[in-house]
Amino acid sequence: MTKSKPKNIAIIGAGMAGVACARTLVQAGHKVTVFEKSAGIGGRMATRSTSFGTFDHGAQYFTVRDPRFVRALATTPDLCKPWSANTVRVLDELGRVAAAGLPGKDAHWVPTPGMSALASRWALPLMEQHNVELETRVTHLQRDALNGHQWQLRTEGPAGSTHVFSGFDAVLLAIPAEPARLLLNTSQHADPLATQLDRVETAPCWTLLLAFPQAMQPGLTTLGPQWNAARSTHHRIAWLARESSKPGRNAIERWTVQGSAAWSQEHLEDDPMRVQAKLLKAFSEVTGIRATPAFVDTQRWRYAKTTQPLGKSHLWDASTGLGVCGDWCLGHRVENAFVSGLELALSVA
Repeated sequence: MTKSKPKNIAIIGAGMAGVACARTLVQAGHKVTVFEKSAGIGGRMATRSTSFGTFDHGAQYFTVRDPRFVRALATTPDLCKPWSANTVRVLDELGRVAAAGLPGKDAHWVPTPGMSALASRWALPLMEQHNVELETRVTHLQRDALNGHQWQLRTEGPAGSTHVFSGFDAVLLAIPAEPARLLLNTSQHADPLATQLDRVETAPCWTLLLAFPQAMQPGLTTLGPQWNAARSTHHRIAWLARESSKPGRNAIERWTVQGSAAWSQEHLEDDPMRVQAKLLKAFSEVTGIRATPAFVDTQRWRYAKTTQPLGKSHLWDASTGLGVCGDWCLGHRVENAFVSGLELALSVA
């Protein structure tokens, strides 16, 4: 990497793309500040902690194809483990197994103790240097009031607090395409980038979280089916996974159930309790598990899966100092997010 003059760079979004971009730019000698609207690192590589154990309620696993991703993972050799999800099965509408042991060319990997652990570990140096602003939503991009060649960010924090961060030579958006387009449109200098995002299409996903501690009773190890994950053709459900089957998790029976794109879109604005009841009914139909869960919750992801990617790894406008990256540039995999963030950083650096 050819190092340019050190820049002061803002990155919006602390998911895999944002973290990969940030760590690469820091390695090149730039100053980086990451802004994240949520309370933690990881984006859709998310982990929900409960009294029954953790749920990976966003991305379920990742694959490894790009050699650069291989080298990056080697920096944390004990963090990620293979998950024997080769038992993935396709189910028909009645819950019958239509195909068992579907082969896959890619191993399934999961960080331990949860999916968020990988991005969190990679972001740790930034956190230690106090270069991550959590629970900070960027609302406007503006040219800096004191230097018209730089940028300032207007933000909202907890309880409606506001703040202006200034003096940035570049602003990189590592968030879903639609929020990125809306944020770029708050600037008078971002039209070339914003219009390119119009071609990107994503689908939402309602996700159901279930725990069944009664499966821990003597003589009973699991409830329902003996498989650990399934791709489903049920009109409400696209994917089911037994969280307790993943390495580094506790043994309490837990399931993550992802709604199908079409059904999630149709019910996107429904009351969460109504969604929960419908997905729970579908879960029992697919798995045969009729027991009442001790824990049940839902999560709505508005931009869960890319259906029409950008078609290039990132966008970077050196004349304005604005760039965008994310899994949606190339697809919907965790690895797509890593490559996108990495290649944007290399363009900037």
